[in-house]
Amino acid sequence: MNTVGDDRLHTRLGRTALRVSRVCLGTVNFGGRVAEPEARELMDHAVDSGINFVDTANMYGWREYKGYTEEVIGSWLASRPSLREQVVLATKVGNPMSEGLNEQGLSARHIIAACEASLRRLNTEWIDLYQMHHVDRDAGWDEVWQAMELLVQQGKVRYVGSSNFAGWDLAAAQEAARARHFLGVVSEQCLYNLTVRHPELELLPAARAYGVAVLPWSPLHGGLLSGVLRKTAEGRAVKSAQGRSATALERMRGTIERYESLCADFGRDPAEVGLVWVMSRPGVTSTVIGPRTPGHVKQALHALEAPLSDEETARLDELFPPIGRGGEAPDAWLT
Repeated sequence: MNTVGDDRLHTRLGRTALRVSRVCLGTVNFGGRVAEPEARELMDHAVDSGINFVDTANMYGWREYKGYTEEVIGSWLASRPSLREQVVLATKVGNPMSEGLNEQGLSARHIIAACEASLRRLNTEWIDLYQMHHVDRDAGWDEVWQAMELLVQQGKVRYVGSSNFAGWDLAAAQEAARARHFLGVVSEQCLYNLTVRHPELELLPAARAYGVAVLPWSPLHGGLLSGVLRKTAEGRAVKSAQGRSATALERMRGTIERYESLCADFGRDPAEVGLVWVMSRPGVTSTVIGPRTPGHVKQALHALEAPLSDEETARLDELFPPIGRGGEAPDAWLT
C-alpha cells in the first residue's frame, strides 16, 4: 500500500485530522454477490492502489448470515497484519442482528454489545469509525453518547459517525454531544447521486455547519446510472437488473435513456459520469463504492482524475434537476 499522502486521493475526514481516501471501499456485496476469494482480491487491489478507507456494517453478508462480511474482512486483516495500522476501518451498528428485542437499535446495551461482537469478527482491537446505521428515535442522545463515550474511553472506537440521518437529526446529535464535551458525529453516510438530490436541501448544509464529513453511498443508485440499458441489451446486467436500480428504472426509463445518450455525447462511460458527478459535489468527502471486480475499483479511481466540464454539469442538471429552485432549504422553495 502506498502510504505517501496524495491530496488528489486523500483528504481529512470532516473536522478531524484523520486522513482518508476520497474513494471508500464499500463491502455490501461481499457474500452472495462476491465470494470470499474475490473479496480478498478486491481489498488487496484497493489498498495497494492507495485506498485506505474500508466500510462495512455488522449486518452485511446477510445473504449468507449477518456478520459474515465482518468475518471476511477480519480474516483478510489477519492475513496481512501490517495493514491494520494503515487502514481506516469503518463499521455500523443499529440494524437488527436477530429476532431478539434488544438486538437492534441504539440502546446503550446494544451499542456496546454490538461493538464487542464486531471487534471479534473483524479481528481487531479497535474500530476507526463506528457509525449509527440509522437514527433510533426511541434512544435519547444522552444514552447514545454515554455508550459511545465509554467505547472511546476504552480505546475500542476512535470516531463516531452516522448514516441515513436527516439534517435535524445531525444537529440534535451534535448539540447533545457538545453539551457533554464530546466530539460527537464526524461523518454522515447518506444516499446521494444524480437521481437522489434531497441531501442538498438540509443534510449537506447541516454537515458543513458542524464540520461533518459526507460519505455518499450508492453513487450509481444500485447500477441505474452505470449503463443499465446497454448492459441489459448486451446481457451483462447483474446488480443493475435488481433491487433499487430495477425499481427506479420502471419509472425513469425515459430519463435513463437520455442519460446514456448524453454520456455517449460526452464520450464517457455512464458509470464514470455518475461517479465523477458525486465526487465533485460541494461537501462530499469520500464516495462509498460497492465494487464486484478490481476493474470497478480502477474505474472509481480514474473518476477522480476526470472532472466534468461546466457544460457537462449543466446538461446533467437539466436532465436531473435539483429540487425546487436548487440550493439549500428554504431558499429552494421560495418563489
